[in-house]
Amino acid sequence: MAPITQTKFDKNDFRNIVPRFTPENRKANQALVDVLGRFAKQKKATPAQIALAWLLAQKPWIVPIPGTTRVERLEENIASASIELTRDDLRQIDNVASKISVQGERYPESFQKLVNR
Repeated sequence: MAPITQTKFDKNDFRNIVPRFTPENRKANQALVDVLGRFAKQKKATPAQIALAWLLAQKPWIVPIPGTTRVERLEENIASASIELTRDDLRQIDNVASKISVQGERYPESFQKLVNR
């Protein structure tokens, strides 16, 4: 598996223009992926499934909308709805994640201006 900083996205992939996905920021944000990976092993899930399950556990009106281009990723995403995170799990994830400063803006500046206007 290539180091996270060497991952290449397809030329049409939106992540190519997202600051959070520059090689430097992916390297810095790997700590959060690692945290999710540890929970994923415990739950026999993937880090992406844990991230989606965490979002689903926040509020009943929060509905993640993950994007994918592959059927197997769609199936993986759907399976996250059946993962149960206990209150203790959520507390642990929140506690560890609160100590990690995510690097890179969520959107390019021109897109961010369109949010909450």
